[in-house]
Amino acid sequence: MSPLQHTAAHAVIPATAGRIYAILVDYHQGHPQILPKKFFSRLEVEEGGIGEGTVIRVHVRQFGRERVIRMQVAEPEPGRMLTETDPESGLVTTFVVTPLLDGQSTQVTIATAWQPPRGIAGIFNRLVMPRMLRYVYAQELRQLAEYVAADGSGEEG
Repeated sequence: MSPLQHTAAHAVIPATAGRIYAILVDYHQGHPQILPKKFFSRLEVEEGGIGEGTVIRVHVRQFGRERVIRMQVAEPEPGRMLTETDPESGLVTTFVVTPLLDGQSTQVTIATAWQPPRGIAGIFNRLVMPRMLRYVYAQELRQLAEYVAADGSGEEG
């Protein structure tokens, strides 16, 4: 079995950690607003919709193809850490919000860990996926910052 792969991106966003987390856990309104349409054509809520216990179907565009990934949402550290897990592949994406000293800014980290497939596909996966995911997450973090700014409130929602 090949080693687990990991990649991450982070940004400081001028909003409280509570406000950022409220957007991330809201799969009906907030979270869909931060997904770059170039990579995510649709997000459907199957169960729940707010945080722990939510089940979503995400339509992902990669290399000219679209695939649907079913993810289960958990909150290992409510208010600070949210995870989306694909039970089929074991891929886990983690969102972490860390309030900064001023209390009005937050470091947001999006990280993914996955097991690459074997063979040629695995080599391609290990070489391309980290860079591609960092690019996607950088756009997602920009959209999160823009969404918070457009809301006009860095306060908890």
